[in-house]
Amino acid sequence: MISRRSVLAIPFLAACSRGTSGYRGYAFVANQDGQAIAALDLQALAVARHIALDSAPTQVAAAWTRPSIYALTPENGSVHEIESDHLRFKRKLAAVTTALSMRLDPGGGAMYVLASEPKSLVRIALDSLRIEWSIALPEIAADFDIAPDGTTGAVSLPSGVRFIDLGSRKLGRAVGEGDYGAVRFRTDGLALIAADRASRRLSIYDTGSEQLITHLPLAVRPDHLCFKPDGGQLFVTGDGLDGVVIVYPFHTPEVAETVLAGHGPGAMAATDTYVFVLSPQSGDVSIMSIAPPKVLAVVSVGSDPGFVTITPDEQYALVLNRKSGDVAVIRAAEIQPHPQRPAALLTMIPVGSRPVSAAVKPV
Repeated sequence: MISRRSVLAIPFLAACSRGTSGYRGYAFVANQDGQAIAALDLQALAVARHIALDSAPTQVAAAWTRPSIYALTPENGSVHEIESDHLRFKRKLAAVTTALSMRLDPGGGAMYVLASEPKSLVRIALDSLRIEWSIALPEIAADFDIAPDGTTGAVSLPSGVRFIDLGSRKLGRAVGEGDYGAVRFRTDGLALIAADRASRRLSIYDTGSEQLITHLPLAVRPDHLCFKPDGGQLFVTGDGLDGVVIVYPFHTPEVAETVLAGHGPGAMAATDTYVFVLSPQSGDVSIMSIAPPKVLAVVSVGSDPGFVTITPDEQYALVLNRKSGDVAVIRAAEIQPHPQRPAALLTMIPVGSRPVSAAVKPV
């Protein structure tokens, strides 16, 4: 006689029997309510260690020039460095009173922290983990970005978007008027894309002249932006429509089309082939092919998915579920372009309390 438990185990055993070498590395997951970083072994598909912090982390970033992971705890304005090879805390810098977000410099030797108190953009040298300099901002910023060549920055403020000459540490004039949220440099650095939430459009500015190139009206409020890895397409989701807007940002920027996907779609991540679109309310992920753009599958992943990242080899999509406190692992390499077997949910891994951000680091 075969028990019900044995029957339920058959799909899992079949998945294991196919064999997988996994990804040789770790996903470092920020558990906001747990005030810790979970180091998830992507070969064993299990948590190897929890690394305690002294405040709630909301963002993690992986340095590519050193064996380090950096975690931001906004409430105390601190950056924490974790040794990714030894899975242990190394040191901490209390950079500001209250922080908003962080971003690694493209050159790999520094980090920028956007602060609300004091209102500023701070550059931190990673070798010493000390502040190199800071630029005062006239208002609390919503977002910022650094151009790929590391010479120019941009911030979105209530008064408009401002470019920053990072060499001379000079803040430019305000350009545009609107309720700007996310700002992202195009992958060539020659243009800046600013999300105007109130007008439901993208405003694109020339980096050199700081002049407006065009406004692109959207069917949704631009709450979430996601580039294809080569930068040739930009995917947008937000309030207003259960869909993904596809934008071509190069040459003459244009909105290509809008694809219905998800229920209240939010954060996204893209490979060269697919876009993974999270629906926090319904607890699932819509997997959309890029060429042609269409939804291939909807995968139930957990409660309140809020963040997704892809392993560098594009083998796994890792979905962080804020309410259920786990990571859903989708075998992205096995997605098939036909309805009989379009997606492979490999496993669910408990990681901690309210996981909100993750960074993958190879070993």
